[in-house]
Amino acid sequence: MPDVVIPVLDEAAALPSLLSAMPLGYRPIVVDNGSTDGSGHIARELGALVLTEPLRGFGAACWAGLVAADAADGVVCFMDGDGSLDPADLVPVAEPVLVADADLVLGARRPTRRGAWPVHARLGNLAITFELRRRTGHCLQDLGPMRAAPAERLRHLGIRDRRFGWPLEMVLLAANAGWRLAEVPVAYAPRTGRSKVTGTVRGTLRTVRDMSGVLR
Repeated sequence: MPDVVIPVLDEAAALPSLLSAMPLGYRPIVVDNGSTDGSGHIARELGALVLTEPLRGFGAACWAGLVAADAADGVVCFMDGDGSLDPADLVPVAEPVLVADADLVLGARRPTRRGAWPVHARLGNLAITFELRRRTGHCLQDLGPMRAAPAERLRHLGIRDRRFGWPLEMVLLAANAGWRLAEVPVAYAPRTGRSKVTGTVRGTLRTVRDMSGVLR
């Protein structure tokens, strides 16, 4: 079954529920990217493989987890560790890759409650996905924080960004390499605890800045 890379920065409040809901056979790889709230210790106590990535950056944490992924079926998944995503949705996201119907599957977010996806974050996503559709020809609706792909092929795709441009660069490179891209809907709930990225205007602007650099 797939490995699941979960980059975290101070997500102690969300990890117990998230890790306890992991589908049977899906191995969580929690990458602690500088937490000061004991996130790594909590994840380790709950049975996750825990890595420490000293280089700060979302992409740096994702890359460290990707390097460590060695699931027998060769598939790796990614998901945020803030409690906004339901681990049960990993199954439909990974399935097309497991049966070789797709090479990269993105989970298109469907908010479960008002305010789960702030307006400024949604507008930023709309701008990025519009540019994605224009450049790749794929009718993608979301950049997809939950995703699945073959681990070995992903390691050799050439992703260089180590900040918030990582998810976008992955999709662009995959499309340019002729990968078969797909989307499946996934539930998106309000995050647990304080938001550090898309839940804040500053975080959204930082993410858009990094992704704009990738587009350039």
